[in-house]
Amino acid sequence: MNTTQLGSTGPRVAQLGLGCMGMSDLYGPADRGESIATIHAALEAGITLLDTGDFYGMGHNELLLRDALAGRARDQAIISVKFGALRAPDGAFVGYDARPQAVKNFVTYSLRRLGVDYIDIYRPARLDPAVPIEETVGAIGELVKAGYVRHIGLSEVSAATLRRAHAVHPISDLQIEYSMISRGIEEQILPAARALGVGITAYGVLSRGLISGHWSARREGEADFRGQRSPRFQGANLAANLALVERVRAIADALGASVAQVAIAWVLAQGADIVPLIGARRRERLTEALGALDVVLTPADLAQLAAAMPAEAVAGTRYDAQQMAHLDSEHA
Repeated sequence: MNTTQLGSTGPRVAQLGLGCMGMSDLYGPADRGESIATIHAALEAGITLLDTGDFYGMGHNELLLRDALAGRARDQAIISVKFGALRAPDGAFVGYDARPQAVKNFVTYSLRRLGVDYIDIYRPARLDPAVPIEETVGAIGELVKAGYVRHIGLSEVSAATLRRAHAVHPISDLQIEYSMISRGIEEQILPAARALGVGITAYGVLSRGLISGHWSARREGEADFRGQRSPRFQGANLAANLALVERVRAIADALGASVAQVAIAWVLAQGADIVPLIGARRRERLTEALGALDVVLTPADLAQLAAAMPAEAVAGTRYDAQQMAHLDSEHA
């Protein structure tokens, strides 16, 4: 698999990364053995970037990664960890904490759960409105100097916040949602990242399965994050969005590819500085995603896709109103 550097200062990683959240949280039950087998298959296919968060399953995801990486050389994986989201015993999200002392506390627990001496990329999951980004990044910078962290990343921040953070310490990459159906970064955030030499790790490239070609109307209301909390998966919004997917399916069929492969290939086509994170929980879905590397979209193909799924055509916001209010990336 080809590799690329994350920004001008980050590590070299494969063209695709593996997002591990769904193996522990939010998308319903996952099979532990299959999750570990999927991580192994990803590494064997050449994927190097593994993305997790200390709050995914309240530590479960980091422990899962530890077991999956046991016996392998540390440099086989580039581990990216998000921190800051606070959880209650029932799993509810109850706020964020990105104070310098909290940063150092969170990283200590992550290092222990992961069983590693350092974390490759460490990032706050969201901007803490009570803490200046300079203080949070400064604290991670101290961890870099001490050798506990190699690179600093950010997640879901605005162009202005990215500039402020980068002025304190080089930022390797910005992790943010980006797909054919979620294109809010294109106006301000992506140009700012490119001007600063900050890479993009794109999550939600299949919009949590909505544009994978595998979702259907009969799954509305499923008891996970999507069915209960995501407006794009509900009611008239879901019907409108699935109609867009069918338009993409016609193009994918003509290309001899799946909808998911075309959606991933579209993100790859937006620039070598963008690394899609594939949220596969099973080997069959990973195999399908890897097939996107063989899909070469021509300018004519991209024009067809733009007509089939215009940027403004999506129905519903990507999170519910409460969560949208916490997204610095949604505010200029």
